[in-house]
Amino acid sequence: INSDITFKGSADNIFILQTTGTLMQAASTNVILSGGALANNIFWQVAGTVWVGSSAVMQGILLAKSNVVFETSSSLTGRVLAQTECALQKATIT
Repeated sequence: INSDITFKGSADNIFILQTTGTLMQAASTNVILSGGALANNIFWQVAGTVWVGSSAVMQGILLAKSNVVFETSSSLTGRVLAQTECALQKATIT
């Protein structure tokens, strides 16, 4: 994710994103919710590593086959489920 991404929908909408590789979110980018979309209804299914850059804002439920890394000052609204590890470098998860 090289720039901000917006999920627009109601509280009833569910978003499922699947990738066979790695998910990398660039530093200082944002996952934005609008129109009532909820972080609890966004599912990121990743076969590789999830990497959230410094000061980036991620939203949703991360399902990672490998590991998840949150760099300094990054944040997540949602949950992390990783098969190997979740590394937090002064990150916030709510």
